[in-house]
Amino acid sequence: MNAKMYDLLKVIAQYILPALGTLYFALSGIWGFPNGEQVVGSITAIDVFLGVIIGVSSSQFNKTKDGTLMIDTSNLQKDTYRLQLDTPLDALAGKSTIQLIVDNAANLNNTTPQ
Repeated sequence: MNAKMYDLLKVIAQYILPALGTLYFALSGIWGFPNGEQVVGSITAIDVFLGVIIGVSSSQFNKTKDGTLMIDTSNLQKDTYRLQLDTPLDALAGKSTIQLIVDNAANLNNTTPQ
């Protein structure tokens, strides 16, 4: 699933379907629209299903990383940063985005660069 599709489905699941279900439920009570419980139950079931799909996709996306940005703030005079790549540079060249994990607790003073 690409990022645009993910973002669209997330907006639908988080805002549009719950709002639609609430709107229909309220109007069915006020104006006597038919099958209020069935319509709202169906919208809710679709929303939960969509939420599961989004959750699985998000979980899979968050498992992948291209490297780690290690940050050492133990020296009060200067912070030290090191980028450790897990993906080969030639593979990164073909990507439009990369994903890095940030390690704010790195201790880089006692290690040698790789």
